[in-house]
Amino acid sequence: MQIGFVGLGRMGGNMVHRIKRDSDHEVVAFDFSADAVKAAEAQGAAGAGSLKELVEQLTPPRAVWIMVPAGDPTQQTIESLLGLLGQGDMIADGGNSKWTESIARHAQCAAQGVEFVDVGTSGGVWGLEVGYCMMVGGDEAAVARLAPILDVLAPPDGWDRMGGPGAGHYVKMVHNGIEYSLMQGYAEGFELLHKSEYGLDVEQIAKLWGHASVIRSWLLELAARAFEADGADLHALEGYVEDSGEGRWTLASGIDHDVPMPALSAALFARFASRGNGDYSARMLAALRNQFGGHAVKAAPK
Repeated sequence: MQIGFVGLGRMGGNMVHRIKRDSDHEVVAFDFSADAVKAAEAQGAAGAGSLKELVEQLTPPRAVWIMVPAGDPTQQTIESLLGLLGQGDMIADGGNSKWTESIARHAQCAAQGVEFVDVGTSGGVWGLEVGYCMMVGGDEAAVARLAPILDVLAPPDGWDRMGGPGAGHYVKMVHNGIEYSLMQGYAEGFELLHKSEYGLDVEQIAKLWGHASVIRSWLLELAARAFEADGADLHALEGYVEDSGEGRWTLASGIDHDVPMPALSAALFARFASRGNGDYSARMLAALRNQFGGHAVKAAPK
């Protein structure tokens, strides 16, 4: 199969590498970074200097996979491609787009006779070696057409069609919401272990729990790697945690469906607090305690 690939960042570049390493599929690759295109060419892909060049190198019916940031970059890329593609061509979005946007993009593409498939992709930078878990949404025929590429990118039984347009990105969104909660649980538990009076070795514990423990997981393996690389104190890292949107979208969907999600909400709000976004409320609490009880307060540094 021949496929165009747009977006050669940490995941996109590795996905092109995996396709070329593990199959005889043809890949035409484009990124605004010339170095990224050269890296893809070194893996055996054909490089393109623009979206127009990429489309011109593909034989109809064309298939183009995009791995660009969610939101405007994805929308702009799709609109540019729609100006270049024709009837029977396909766009697959493997980024972390919001599922409602994917539904709208499916309709936008269909109006021009272009198929659209949303592919929720999990695996991060490790996907090159172990493969990517892929949650796919779209029309059955379109997904079946993309299957040869999915078979290479995913490990055995590592991809499946979740349902119609938007379903793949919806399932990936909930996946990431669960991820937030799991990460927060590990973070809180290991902080307590680190601060205990026993002088515990958190790296040792993380590695121990990876063997037959009921809380063993890949995230726990990554925790052990982090302690091994940065030490138990993790002093090399700042306690500032971003979020890329999926936790917010999952929580909003939970509210829409009357699904209580206290673990996710706590995990998401903990990320907000890590950025200093709770500073004002903390100062307000200190001010109120001082007002009603004369409790001591700490003056802010000049």
